[in-house]
Amino acid sequence: MNVVLWIAQILLAVVFMASGVLKLTQSKDALLERMPTLAPWRPITIKAIGLAEVLGAIGIVVPGLIGVAPELVPWAALGLGCVAIGAAVAHAEQRDYKVLPVHAVLLVLAVTVMAGRSAHLPL
Repeated sequence: MNVVLWIAQILLAVVFMASGVLKLTQSKDALLERMPTLAPWRPITIKAIGLAEVLGAIGIVVPGLIGVAPELVPWAALGLGCVAIGAAVAHAEQRDYKVLPVHAVLLVLAVTVMAGRSAHLPL
């Protein structure tokens, strides 16, 4: 099970890091070419979403790798799951349904990591 969780964590980290870095480094106009669903959002909101994605990507991998504060991993997974839900809602509001399965997969991966990594933590 540990290998499955690490694969899920790495997949989530890669996807959200790539998306977050794009949102942090590109202007809104440049992003709209790739991500037209960002059109209604203010640039500062887009940057905040990008920051949440980058921090979540770091938080889902780094604590487990270095062995410091591994209890943060399920929280990072929860945060990334919330980002995936928010993205799905934003796409659905704009009737962009073709990417909803991607967000569903990301949510399932995040919930799997959250459940798997919190199973051994004391309450």
